[in-house]
Amino acid sequence: MSRPQILAVAYPAQGHVIPLLELSQCLARHGFRDRNNLSKVMEITRKVMSEKLEELIKNINIEEDEKIICVIVDGITIPVAEKMKIRKVVFWPAAVATLALFYNIPKLIDDGIIDKDGTPVKKQIILLAQNMPKIDSTKLMWTIGGGVDLTSQKRMFESLYNQIEADKAADYLICNSVYDVEPEAFTLVPNILPIGPLLGSTRQGNSAGSFWPEDSTCLKWLDQQQPHSVIYVAFGSFTVLDKTQFQELALGLELTNRPFLWVVRPDITDEANEAYPEGFQERVAGRGQLVGWAPQQKVLSHPSIACFFSHCGWNSTLEGVSNGLPFLCWPYFADQFNDESYICDIWKVGLKFNKDESGIITKEEIKSKVEKVLGDESVKARALELQETALKSVKEGGQSDRNFKKLIEWIKA
Repeated sequence: MSRPQILAVAYPAQGHVIPLLELSQCLARHGFRDRNNLSKVMEITRKVMSEKLEELIKNINIEEDEKIICVIVDGITIPVAEKMKIRKVVFWPAAVATLALFYNIPKLIDDGIIDKDGTPVKKQIILLAQNMPKIDSTKLMWTIGGGVDLTSQKRMFESLYNQIEADKAADYLICNSVYDVEPEAFTLVPNILPIGPLLGSTRQGNSAGSFWPEDSTCLKWLDQQQPHSVIYVAFGSFTVLDKTQFQELALGLELTNRPFLWVVRPDITDEANEAYPEGFQERVAGRGQLVGWAPQQKVLSHPSIACFFSHCGWNSTLEGVSNGLPFLCWPYFADQFNDESYICDIWKVGLKFNKDESGIITKEEIKSKVEKVLGDESVKARALELQETALKSVKEGGQSDRNFKKLIEWIKA
């Protein structure tokens, strides 16, 4: 019996791998045999990727009944699929508002806002459409945060600019978003189809693709906490804090006098195990749970969680939204600042932090914003409304559900 295959190729970053694997598992449920080409992509550069992928596809396609009939790629160009006459799908894992910014790069250059290499020329607030994030031209996603040097920023800009060409070459352009969550952005990228939110919880499965081993013991700890009482703190796989900020965050969580679950990666700060304020771990032992990595979707859906203290990566944003949680926003780099603007300025389901004159978010500021977001019933109500909007899209007959089924029919045709 013929069983066609789909080759899914992800950009090698946590925020890209997880949603593409979620999509792959959804496709597998519809009878496709999925080939996830992840580790190979991490070992080779863009320069040789086409050659390696062509070799891989030819080797797989020796079997007549199990040929690859479609390639789904994320963040890379797809000349191999064109050459081999295979159907091409580009998967966009971030907010559509971010892609709309890329589409407007030629205009930003023409208007003299940025140079041809992406370097900001003048400070200006960019508003692509009403009810979209306001973007400071000196803080574009390829120029902010993460300790990225100028050369790397220019390479990142070139890579993002190339995304536009990749999208144009695709037969299908899909995204991990929801039309009713960012409708204005979809008007600026009219050929993209939302199929999100892609969550393990929506298909009664487990999430996949984590680069770090998950510590599931925190779920048992959460079972012992009161409903809507726990602050969940997780900053993704890239955020790094200096020792001063790390300690201020720890003391801020202590000051809240609330139970908290804090994901502390070993590399989140220098010598993380030794960086805690003196006596901190002993003082919070009764109400603070520290783990190296958590099964985030299961944590966020746990009834004891009160709010999500997040770096605002798009996956985390959708996961928090899909569980009706208020946010406390701590973006670090790239598109996370756009997502923060959605959360705080557009959807109004979270709060931003203010930094002091030294650029530090103080323990007092942390305590204040925790109390404010958890004490604001209007924020909680809007979070629940946004949850309903997001989840109805993937239910039977919802827009994302219809788009996904349309994609399946097109691949099989």
